[in-house]
Parts: sequence; C-alpha cells; structure tokens
Amino acid sequence: MDRFSFLNAAHTAFFADLYDQYLDNPDSVEPSWRSFFQGFDFANEFGNGPLDQLNALANGDAPMTGNSEKIQKEFNVLKLIDGYRSRGHLFTKTNPVRDRRTYSPDLKIENFGLSSADLNTVFDAAKVVNMPPSTLQQIIDHLDKVYCQSIGVEYMYIRDPKVIEWIQRRLDVNDNLPSFNTDQKKRILGKLNEAVSFENFLHTKYVGQKRFSLEGIESAIPALDFLIEAAADKGVEQFVMGMAHRGRLNVLANVFGKPTQDIFSEFDGKDYDDDALFDGDVKYHLGLTANRTTQTGKNININLAPNPSHLETVGAVIEGIARAKQDKYYAEDASKVLPIAVHGDAAVAGQGIVYEIIQMAKLDGYKTNGTIHVVFNNQVGFTTNYLDARSSTYCTDVAKVTLSPVLHVNADDAEAVVHAMLFALEYRMEFKQDVFIDLLGYRKYGHNEGDEPRFTQPKLYKAISKHKNPRDLYADKLKSEGTIDGTYVSGLEAQYKANLEENLENSRKKDLTVISPFMQDEWQGFEQVEAEGMLQKYETKVDKKIIADVAKTVTELPSDKKFISKITKLIGDRKTMVETDKLDWAMGEMLAYGTLLTEGYDVRISGQDVERGTFSHRHAVVKVEDSEEEVILLDHVPNKKGKFSVYNSHLSEYGVLGFEYGYALANPNALTIWEAQFGDFGNGAQIMIDQYISAAEDKWNNQNGLVMLLPHGYENQGAEHSSGRMERFLQLCANHNMYVADCTTPANFFHLLRRQLVTKFRKPLVVFTPKSLLRHPEAVSAVSEFTDGQFQEVIDDANVNKADVKTLVFCTGKFYYDLKAEREANGRTDVALVRVEQLFPLPVEQMKAVIAQYPNADDYVWAQEEPRNMGAYGFMLMNFHEVKFRVASPKAYSAPAAGSYVRSKKRHAAAIAMVFDKNLFQ
Repeated sequence: MDRFSFLNAAHTAFFADLYDQYLDNPDSVEPSWRSFFQGFDFANEFGNGPLDQLNALANGDAPMTGNSEKIQKEFNVLKLIDGYRSRGHLFTKTNPVRDRRTYSPDLKIENFGLSSADLNTVFDAAKVVNMPPSTLQQIIDHLDKVYCQSIGVEYMYIRDPKVIEWIQRRLDVNDNLPSFNTDQKKRILGKLNEAVSFENFLHTKYVGQKRFSLEGIESAIPALDFLIEAAADKGVEQFVMGMAHRGRLNVLANVFGKPTQDIFSEFDGKDYDDDALFDGDVKYHLGLTANRTTQTGKNININLAPNPSHLETVGAVIEGIARAKQDKYYAEDASKVLPIAVHGDAAVAGQGIVYEIIQMAKLDGYKTNGTIHVVFNNQVGFTTNYLDARSSTYCTDVAKVTLSPVLHVNADDAEAVVHAMLFALEYRMEFKQDVFIDLLGYRKYGHNEGDEPRFTQPKLYKAISKHKNPRDLYADKLKSEGTIDGTYVSGLEAQYKANLEENLENSRKKDLTVISPFMQDEWQGFEQVEAEGMLQKYETKVDKKIIADVAKTVTELPSDKKFISKITKLIGDRKTMVETDKLDWAMGEMLAYGTLLTEGYDVRISGQDVERGTFSHRHAVVKVEDSEEEVILLDHVPNKKGKFSVYNSHLSEYGVLGFEYGYALANPNALTIWEAQFGDFGNGAQIMIDQYISAAEDKWNNQNGLVMLLPHGYENQGAEHSSGRMERFLQLCANHNMYVADCTTPANFFHLLRRQLVTKFRKPLVVFTPKSLLRHPEAVSAVSEFTDGQFQEVIDDANVNKADVKTLVFCTGKFYYDLKAEREANGRTDVALVRVEQLFPLPVEQMKAVIAQYPNADDYVWAQEEPRNMGAYGFMLMNFHEVKFRVASPKAYSAPAAGSYVRSKKRHAAAIAMVFDKNLFQ
C-alpha cells in the first residue's frame, strides 16, 4: 500500500484536528501545513470561523457551499504540493540513457481531487511553496521544475521540521534550477573538457589497459571542483576523500592535480624509485595529498586515501582520518575538515560496511560533522543489472538510516550536478549531517576497458554507443544560448591534449616511477625500518615519581561522589596492589596510558564495551551511582599533556577497525587502540586486516601504529570465545609489516604499549590479550619492573637450574601459567619454560641465546593450547630452524575448541601432559 494514500482519502475532520493541533503548538505540525495555516487567513474570509465550518462539514451538518468547496480545493492543492515533495523524485528526468521505471499513483491532478477546470483558479496554498497566491497551473509549473527535472530530492522522511523547512526554502529559490554566470559556465565546461579529454587520451595511448574510466560520469569533475572552491569559502580547510577505482585517475589528475607524468609512468609499468621497503600497487588504488590554492586565494589541503579493490572499505578509513584531523587541529570547529565518500551504485547498496559506517554518523566517538556521499551510479555492477543488485528503490536508500536527504541527479546535466553538489555542501555546513548525491549516469565501456558489456546488457550499450558525452551536450547548450562560439571547445581540447602529449614525452625520459606520499605532513620526522630496527631495544621505562602519580590518580575515586560498592571495592583493591607491590593487568594498562599522557601523547581506545572492558577489568570510565555521570580517572593525571578518549563502539568490527586505522594513519602521535570483544570477533574485520593493516606499508608506503587487542585463551568457553586466530595473523607477517605479541605479565604489556610511541617509526601491533590472566594471582608485576625494565621479547625461566634441564619448552601467553602449575604439582626440575612474548618479528637470536644456556637439554618442545593446525606452531616450523621442535598441543581440529566443558578440559590436560612426557603424542 502506498504510504501517502492517506492524503487522497483525508477527511475534513482530519484538517480540523490538524488546525487545532497547529493552534496549540505550531511547531508540532509539518512545515508545509504550518506555512499554510499561517498564510491562509480563514477568519477574515469566513465569518463563523474555519474550525466550525470544517466540523460542520465533517459532521454532515452543513451543505457544501461555494466557500466550503473552495476550502476543500485549497486542501487538495496542499495534498498535491505534498505529493510532489514526497513522490516527485519518482517522476524526474534523471536517467540519461533509458526511461525510468513507472510508479503508481502518479502526480496527475485528478489523483488529488483536482481537475483541468481548476488550472486557472488562484489558490492561497501557493504560499506554502513561497509563491504569492497563484493559479493552479503556475503552482504545478513551479513544482515540476523544483521536483521533476534533472534533480529529484528525497527528504520528507526527515523528522525535524526546521530541517524540512530549510530544505524547502532552499529548493524553492529559482525553482531549484542552476543560475551560473558566464565565467562559472566556462569553468564547468573547462573541467568537463579535462575529464573527457583525459579519458580519450588514455584510451588512444594505452589501448586495452585497465583504467576504470569515468566516462558517463564526467560531470563529477566540475562538481568536485566547485565543491572544493565553495567549501573553502565557507571555512573548510581540509578535505578527506575516499573512492574506489572507477574514475580515480581522472579525479587524481583533474581535481587533485597529480602530475600526469607520474600517471603515465605508472601506465608504462616502470619500477619504483625506491623499492627497498615498498612493492607498490596498481595505479588506480594509489592515494595522494596535495595543497591547492582556490580562486579566491584560500589555501586548502586535499587528501585522497589509498584503497584496495574491496569496495567501500576506504569509507571507514576516511572517516577515521577526518576525525583525527578534527581532534588534532580543529577541536573548536570540526566542520573545517570535510569527508567526501564516493561510492558505486552496486557497492553502496550491497556492501554491509556502508551501513556500519553510516551508523557512526551521530555517535560521539565517530561523528565527523557530516559527510558528503556521492554515488557514481553506472546503473550496473560489473555485469549485474541494478534490478538484481538491490531490493530497494534506490541504491542510496541506506541514507534513510540517518534521515539524510538524497539528491538524484542526471549526470548529463552538468549545471544540475554542480548545483546539487553546492546544495549538499550548504546542507552539511548548516546541519553538520550527512547528505547524499546519486549521480545517475552510465559506464561507457565494460567493468574495465577490455571487458565486453554487450554480453549482458546489449540493449543498454546500444543506447550508450550513440550517446553524446556530457561535455559535448553542455557545449551545445552554451552555444545555443550564445555563451561560447563554435571553436571554443576545440581550442580547449587542443590546449589540454598538447599539455598531456608534452607530459607523456617527458615521462618516458625517466626510468623509474615516483610515488607521491600520502599525508606527508603528519609523518614528518618518522622513518621506515626493517625487522632489524623493530627488534632493537627501546627506552620505555618511566620515572618512579610519575608512576606513583599515575597510580595514585587511578586508585582514588572523587570523595564527593557516590559509586556502587563494587566499583569502590575495585578501585580500593588497586590501591592495595600498589601498597603490596603486586600490580595486575589493568593497573599495568592504566599506567601505560597515564604515563604516555604525561609525555604529550594522546590515547584513544574504542571497540565494543571497552569503557568497562568485556571482562570487567579496565573501568576506564566509572559511573556515579545516582546520576550516571561519567568519571574518567585518567583525565586527572598530574601534568597531563595528552588527551585520553575511550568510546564504546556500536556492534561493528569491520567499520570500527577501519575507522581506527584511519585515525592512527592521520595521527601517528596518538596511541590508537581497537579492542575486540573477543579475539575471534576480529574475523568480522578480516578485509581491513588483509588489505590495510598487514599490507599498507608494502603497497602504499603508509606506516600505521594501530594497536589491536584480541582477547585470547582457552578457558573451556567453546569454539567462539577461545581463540583470537593467532595463526591467521602470523600467516600475514612478513619482512617488517607488523608486530604480533602474546604477553604474560602486566609490566611487559606496559612496555609493549609504550614502545608503540617512543620509536621513530610506526607498525601495527596485534596483541593477544588475556582473559583469566586478568585476575591470575601470579600474573602481577612489581613497580620496579615499570621503572627499570623494558619490553622483553623472550622471557627465560628464572626458576630452574639450567644444568638440570633436559626438556626446554617454548610457549606463549596464558599456557605458560598452566604449564608452570603442572610442573610445580609434579615437582619437575628438568623442564624449563621459556616464554616467547613477541611472535613477530620473531626474536630468533634471543631464542638461540636462551637455548645456548641449557647445555644438557635434548628435548625441545613447542607447546600451545590451540589445535595443532592453529596457534603459532606452523609459523615456528617455518621461521625457527635452530632446533627441531616436538609439538605438544591438541591435534588438528576444524573448530578452535570443543563445545563440551568436559571434553575441552580433557584436551587441554592432554596437551599439558605431552609437554612432560615425550612418549605421548596425539
């Protein structure tokens, strides 16, 4: 059933009730009704009052007089206006290459209780659309221009009357039609020429090479150009843009100003100018940062983030980049950083991460004061027709999640596209909210230039093959109105192509390709290192006075506030830990954050339930019992110079991890942490791990210091809450791409976190964090370990006589404590337990040095609680060859752990027994 059908069946009693509601509270009625009631002076026209007449009509107590029929007609016109506002977008001229689908009911006046006899009647209802009293024909003409031409607007689902009224007033200006002066029109044409000529040049010079051309959506180039210029005039200083491969090279060349010499070198397949630490990526994935001076002299910073082929992934990254820049540079006015997300029509409708990102738009930890979303709508995804690509009417229907307006625009109408983009900018700057532009065009070739689209869309591509490009269409328009002469475009094209020819010639004089750095300003003073540099020792200890100050801060609650008894006890227990010199995991973590804050570093933690912590250990935020006021003890650290931020995320892994990756990319001097609720929940973000975290430095030369905390350990809780999937991360490790650690002491975790920021380089850090160890009586550290120690990649066994040891066991994490307890229970003195705290880069030389200290050992064991096909065993076989390991673990399984508590314990005990009896083997 059509959701607007009630308008056709509305009873006069409804209008009476609505008017009564208006009299009680004008803001409670929809803006168009409010405007009508304000402008239509019933009382002056009808002596007995409008409400009485409407009630009389509703009750059948009065005949339908001329006046009452006029009232009914006025309301019918209002219904017509509302119909255009609500459904006009369904009847637009927005598809450049084929007819739109038909929708019913349509906007014929007969569907609203009107007829052709009413066309010359003057209606006061015109005031609702900011017109003087006008004939019905004039009202229809206005509505048709506003809602049914090259721009269709969806907005009536917005629940804030003030926002709806703003949009309506803005649309009614000049009938929502563009109004550009001659210079602006020529600039639009000039940018269109660049877009068209660039693609034509590449098509002739690099025949058959993939470039994922913009052809069919070229009007995006002048639209983005005008957006940047206008936004700069409104105070925007930085732009952060993400897009997939379609049209990327064109945007890089003609919006971001990337030298076309470099693009041609990439097409020629040359090697890179520095290949020691960098393998590179295909040309349509690379990012760029540039500075641009606008026509009015504003200096702006524009960023296009690198991206993988996994569509929409970069959307999360740019939101994180934008938020980091806002936090760092524009805390007082976040609107000065503008995120622009460019989508494909199939991707924005089909990729779930889009929903995850859009749900961030109004969350305190993730909002960026509004993103402009632009969909390059080709009407086809690779080979899939749009009718097979979504159930929704529009690919942009996800915008309704946040009640964001959507403008559907015909990509052939260049002025309308620029006009819509400027509307989107004004909306974002006014309301600090997201806005969508659905740029409806086509894709001239197949998915790539070597693909044959007529296999799957022969009819569509027959129409496309005969269709003029947007530049030529716009040039015809300007010629017809006398703005340009017949030689103007050919002159533009000749000049632009001559420049491209010169750059091509110059590029071929060079042997190597230069890769432009991304966000180089944020990374000044940092250097890249290989594994040797990652394995060096770094100063992470902290002065005892600072440790004491931080410890005091996080062990005392405000005395003037009342907290629940469990929090009071927990914080009190922390104080006891300091007094007894036995600091637990949470204290080690808090001390790491607090000491970094005193050194001027920011700390940001986000993820599901991180404020308290999944296992109720962190309590970075505590709540006052009666008011739920939030108290963050780390905000009160003495001499604090950095900012501490902690946010519970929505129930998203993929989107949030991408956001935090972007945040860390834009602020290398912040300790940026994402914590999974359970370690295996990280697999919901596997694309981010594979495409960015593990590979970005190798592909794009982008360092990143993001920390991932993945709770890991076998406590008989079943398959889904045991393993953080260590084996998957270790499989991704190579050369110098990231750190992987599994610590066993609070102090070592403290030094590990601090090492992330004290170095002059940045690497992602994946930490398999404990669950049961959070409260294990032996998993504690003395204060001296924080003030005098450093991170230990390997921890030797200090509790054995090395000469007595026959079996030398290497293990990681919580399993160490299980093995230690078994050794003590059996009184074994011939077994040493060595902890490998850092798995990558693997500290091979340190492990060799440990082995050399056990002269009588002849049984070398790799022990793990994970099944043999999981955990670190396979990685150790590949990367450590000094000795041959005997493995002690459960046998290989498809699931990480058994669901049965009894079976799980049995397997765990068997793995432990194998350590101490080499005759056992599963």
